[in-house]
Amino acid sequence: MRILMAGAGATGGYFGARLAQAGQDVTFLVRERRYQQLQASGLVLQTPQGTETLKPQLAQANNLTGHYDLIIVTVKSFALDQVMEDIAPAVGPETLIMPILNGLRHIATLQQHFGEDKVIGGLCKINATLGDNGEVIQMTPLHQLYYGALDGHNDARLQRVDAALRDCQVDTRFSDNIMDELWEKWLLLSTLGAVCCLARGNTQQILTSRGGEALLQGVFSEILSVITAEGYQTRPAATARILELLSDPATPMTSSMYRDLTQGFDIEADQVIGDLLLRAKRHSLATPLLNAVDVNLQVYLQQR
Repeated sequence: MRILMAGAGATGGYFGARLAQAGQDVTFLVRERRYQQLQASGLVLQTPQGTETLKPQLAQANNLTGHYDLIIVTVKSFALDQVMEDIAPAVGPETLIMPILNGLRHIATLQQHFGEDKVIGGLCKINATLGDNGEVIQMTPLHQLYYGALDGHNDARLQRVDAALRDCQVDTRFSDNIMDELWEKWLLLSTLGAVCCLARGNTQQILTSRGGEALLQGVFSEILSVITAEGYQTRPAATARILELLSDPATPMTSSMYRDLTQGFDIEADQVIGDLLLRAKRHSLATPLLNAVDVNLQVYLQQR
């Protein structure tokens, strides 16, 4: 299977490297700065098991040729419009596009641009970041990759995707209910991002502060009410596990949005929090805590 990895940051770099190491034909579509970095130093993975370096196949938008069987989109959500233009020449009649982005807005955007039959569901769970020299740093052993048809019908095309991905040295989950997995990932990351960005700290600091537990639970409840109104078929055991994970004061957690904010980078405010508020408005839901988070993030973006 010919695979195009759109992006070689922490997510794309890690999972793309694992696919390449498993013998898949993987090309990384990157910008000039990342291209030069990877050409010079290779794609470096720093994992709990040690350091690995591989020489990746690279492409840029101006020299992308041929159609790909699978395009995995791993960029930040605010870069999606540009990436859709970049990958267009690589999309053929049989190409499938699997976005691994935060939130859910991107799915409709990709479907409108390339067609509903082209887009499949995907998400990952990994604690990773890029180091100062562009190395991918995997902070914990967690490396899960979920995928499946958005309508739950995993036909022969999806079976081919599973055959290519399942032996790539990561924990793969071929799901027949990917939409619920996507809703639950959004519940987790948006709660985590909201409380960390609003409080400017990790979950341990928040939970050991006066009113911190109430803040986290309140944000969680608002978000759960929004996604349920939007179509999430609540799985009580799954949502209870998410709240339990977030509420453990012994395990300090932060979100990628919070880490980006503390470094002065652009953030996925509209895609992670703003979109929830738009959906809440559709159902006349009161979300005062999410509104406070959104104002906070907008002010940050104005000040950048």
